[in-house]
Amino acid sequence: MSGSSVLEVNDATFDQEVLRSEQPVLVDFWAAWCGPCKAIGPIVDGVAQSYAGRLKVTKVNVDANGATPMRYGIRGIPTLLFFKGGKIADQIVGYVSQDVIEEKVKHLLA
Repeated sequence: MSGSSVLEVNDATFDQEVLRSEQPVLVDFWAAWCGPCKAIGPIVDGVAQSYAGRLKVTKVNVDANGATPMRYGIRGIPTLLFFKGGKIADQIVGYVSQDVIEEKVKHLLA
């Protein structure tokens, strides 16, 4: 489901990989059965490649990891959370175009 520049994280690795990351982090909360998640997946992979070295891109499977989505109040998927310095800086809920995601990423990296 994810490209080589996208890191799968789970409840156990989330804090280390996302909250303690030196770089800003985009977290894609998804599930295998979710159509919009499948549609946004290649966009997220493309963003990961475009911003490699400046932005860490991760995915959390909500079916396999319940604690992290619950902690952040994830009710609908796909949900993209943007973290900077261990705090949520922005979010997107539902399918959006690549332009919308890249606009948020640029703002995050500014």
